[in-house]
Amino acid sequence: MANGGPVEHGYPHLETVRAAITALYKRLSYDTIHTFSASVLPADVAFCDTDDLHLGTQRVARELVRHYRLPDARMIVGFREMTHAANVELAAGPEYFVELNDRFRTHRRDIGAALAHEIMHVYLHRLDLSFPGTRENEILTDTAATYLGAGWLLLDAYREDAASSQKLGYLTPEEFGYVLAKRALVFGEDPSVWFTSPQAYEAYTQGMVRARRDEQQPPLTAAGWAGRRRYARDRRHAQDRAGTPHPEVPYSFTPDGHGPLRVSFPCPTCHQRIRVPVKGRVRARCGLCRTVLECDT
Repeated sequence: MANGGPVEHGYPHLETVRAAITALYKRLSYDTIHTFSASVLPADVAFCDTDDLHLGTQRVARELVRHYRLPDARMIVGFREMTHAANVELAAGPEYFVELNDRFRTHRRDIGAALAHEIMHVYLHRLDLSFPGTRENEILTDTAATYLGAGWLLLDAYREDAASSQKLGYLTPEEFGYVLAKRALVFGEDPSVWFTSPQAYEAYTQGMVRARRDEQQPPLTAAGWAGRRRYARDRRHAQDRAGTPHPEVPYSFTPDGHGPLRVSFPCPTCHQRIRVPVKGRVRARCGLCRTVLECDT
């Protein structure tokens, strides 16, 4: 939890975020992902200063348990002094103990954000889905919470001005915005209307630009002129066996025995790699997220 200190910006964890989205589709399936088409609504997790602290916290926790479809999970929430925003004790259940930082006693509007992250830990624990390493696993948790409809609360908890700053979660604001944008493009949702933080809105718009860029990479037909030109050059070199594409481009070419050259590239929705023959206009369908892609290979 950044509290008054510097807030990291940019996309330093982007590859892990993309791997987390792929892992969600693989573990949950397309059908289950689409049961989360509706996000948590602001009214369902609203918390005003006149609410009883403990009763209000339990109400918000129950709403997030319901959203994550954890019907037999009971959250017991307490407060104590700690460095991090919150902590959850992962056990067999059905009771889980969540501790929130004492600062949330007076910053109640952000209790939903902290619980969205901690209860997602419970959800992933029950799925037996994790990444190796603490930081990678926390990035998975932030990404899953956001992609499944509760993480907009974490981005809205980001506030920064000349005198102070606050950010929850392990993703940067722009990375939260990126995952929210990926979700918005799949479900046709506009989370920007829920933001109370102007900095969160700006991070979301930047994340949308980055997410749109995923849809404009060759060999997709939406790629721009410069990308198409570089792709044609790399394809020519691959056909002549004169070199390999630059490591920064998302695609790669491989021979297919005595058949046509093939190109591999990430699906712009779930980032699962797709492999198609190099033979001009091709329509490809991602087997993981079912996105239909128009390609010019």
